[in-house]
Amino acid sequence: MALPSADYRNAMARLGAAVTIVTTDGSAGLHGLTVSAVCSISDNPATLLVCINRASRGYAAVRENGVLCVNVLGPGHADLSTRFASATAHIDERFSDPNLWMKMASGCPRLRDATVCLDCKVDRVLDVGTHGMFICEATDVLLGSECSGLVYFNRGFYGVINSKTKLAQTGLAWLVPALRLRISRSAIRERGK
Repeated sequence: MALPSADYRNAMARLGAAVTIVTTDGSAGLHGLTVSAVCSISDNPATLLVCINRASRGYAAVRENGVLCVNVLGPGHADLSTRFASATAHIDERFSDPNLWMKMASGCPRLRDATVCLDCKVDRVLDVGTHGMFICEATDVLLGSECSGLVYFNRGFYGVINSKTKLAQTGLAWLVPALRLRISRSAIRERGK
């Protein structure tokens, strides 16, 4: 008996994932969409896995263009992520502020203040169920000035910051182990109820 789709989606909602905007440009035109199913496959050669719903316009555009840029988002990008996730937002709405974007060597747009941008060439595509798995070779990487992230968990956005760096800058680095201990003890007490 197959697992009901709703149960599976509810389970996957509890698997936190980095939020990215994947962009592409080429013969199929400019496109961008929010993607949370991105992961590293190998560092030699530098290879990523990017999963895109086959029903989305972005799937066809990335497949035909053969290139993409993975823009890893920071805490301040939740609204931008929502705009790129909208099935009804026209491409002009998604890229409405030209000051936010620059071009990578592939021609794909990169977000100027992204945490990191990975310019990629699509090596192959494997269609599984509702999604296409794009196996991509990373050809260039640009690290942003801020090391922070945006995570999607339980159907909501959460910002991630480098707490050691931030607390060290404020002289509160000693607080990190104390917070971890307090959280761990709270979780243990909560489980005992």
